Amino acid sequence: MKTIVSMVLLVMLTPVAALAAARPCDNLSSLGLPETTITMAQTVAPGALILPGRFRPDAWTDLPAFCRVVARLKPSSDSDIKIEVWLPSEGWNGRYLAVGNGGWAGVISYGGMAGALRRGYATSSTDTGHTGNGGDASFALGHPEKLIDFAYRSVHEMAVKTKAIIEAFYETPAQYSYWSGCSTGGRQGLVEAQRFPTDFDGIVAIAPAFNQPRLNVSTPRTNKSHTTSAGQASVTWSGPGCPKRSPRP
Repeated sequence: MKTIVSMVLLVMLTPVAALAAARPCDNLSSLGLPETTITMAQTVAPGALILPGRFRPDAWTDLPAFCRVVARLKPSSDSDIKIEVWLPSEGWNGRYLAVGNGGWAGVISYGGMAGALRRGYATSSTDTGHTGNGGDASFALGHPEKLIDFAYRSVHEMAVKTKAIIEAFYETPAQYSYWSGCSTGGRQGLVEAQRFPTDFDGIVAIAPAFNQPRLNVSTPRTNKSHTTSAGQASVTWSGPGCPKRSPRP
């Protein structure tokens, strides 16, 4: 397994000739894709990205110029899958890197997308078909189609639509497509390999949360073991679903 991961990372890091956009970003707003509504397609100037919510104002100041595409996918009558696709305006490395989620998702992994964009990748992420904070599964109650979206459909649909958007923007397909995720993102990667093996040429699936029943039962115990005597968490989260240990006080 270590050998496979090493080979994937080696290919991902191998330099290729940089490419630039072949058509204006805003033209993508009229791109016709099945079961897809593109709600935004606009060029973001270097360091000018502004996102609402918990992000620091200076979190994105080092990002290069890119084409930001926001879309909603509706593969079923009860689906509402939101995705974002970020395409480097210049210096594209010819590759696509999709980033995974954490917990019960409900949010787009902007941090992971930013890291991919900085390295020259076209990138995308999905909210997995609902809005939430990653710790609430109530979205699935009475909504079996949304549960399917979370389980696997949102990632597959995102991959298919992203590849089409990439080809439309650069007038050439991505040379290679990769997946990278941890925890829920790791599970997503394993499911992709099993259900849709042609979606990605390489998959990095770290700490996959694939035994969901056992994971859910053990979560309260895990949370308790990583809580200090003062009631503070001793684990901070960095990236989509990947924990970074911090020392106990």
